[in-house]
Amino acid sequence: MANYTKNLCIGLGGQDIINKTHFLSAVAGVDNIIGTADNPVRRLINEAYTRFLGHLRVIFVLTVMESGGDEAGTMRGLFVGPDEDAFLAACTLSREVNITFVDEPLDKVVVYLSPSEYRSTWLGNKSIYRTRPAIADGGELIVLAPGLETFCEDPAMDKLLRRYGYIDTEATMAAVEEDEELRANYGLAAHFIHSTADGRFSITYCTGDHMTAAEVEGIGFRSANLSEMLKRYPPETMAEGMNDLGAGDPVYFVRHPGQGLWLVGGSRPNA
Repeated sequence: MANYTKNLCIGLGGQDIINKTHFLSAVAGVDNIIGTADNPVRRLINEAYTRFLGHLRVIFVLTVMESGGDEAGTMRGLFVGPDEDAFLAACTLSREVNITFVDEPLDKVVVYLSPSEYRSTWLGNKSIYRTRPAIADGGELIVLAPGLETFCEDPAMDKLLRRYGYIDTEATMAAVEEDEELRANYGLAAHFIHSTADGRFSITYCTGDHMTAAEVEGIGFRSANLSEMLKRYPPETMAEGMNDLGAGDPVYFVRHPGQGLWLVGGSRPNA
């Protein structure tokens, strides 16, 4: 659940605050942040709101939209109020309608990135951090990305991304310490961390004519032939969730990675 004090403090704070809070969330660990209402970044933003904007009379209006096949989704709740009560109530409902819980960690996950929406890994890596908490150690994530054309739309950040590739958290932290140019792009450093499996599972990108296998492998992902993988895992016939494709190849399929979050189990503290 976004919104609440985040929209005011980060929105008014500008690009520098956006980048630094994204980096803080990455350092705190995406698995510890995403899907929770109480976490270090949210506490920091709430404190900033209290100190600098608490004298204002603000009424928060929060909507809870249930993910669906279309972009708009379906409104499931409207919460209005001046304080945290409205936010926490919205989080409770959002947890019910927008988080998918699986009983056990998933050994193989296939994610489809619609070519009309996902043309860069900057956006396409939602397939990683939205499913990462549910993927088993030693598991496999396969990303079907027929529309992928670039890594990052910003030329300067694209150059840095190609220089480092999607390195893990420890390597990113070291690079930030050593490289002034990366240190000036905390948002990109956060993107590195959000986009890594930290060695827990493999990530394979399957791309079309606009992205070569060498480019994909050059930024640290595995590569596979898109045509072959689309035949093996046809998105038009696969169902959301677990699919038994026979020949010992059970796979969990996600069609809209940007519209949900996948976690193991049905309970989580402070969620």
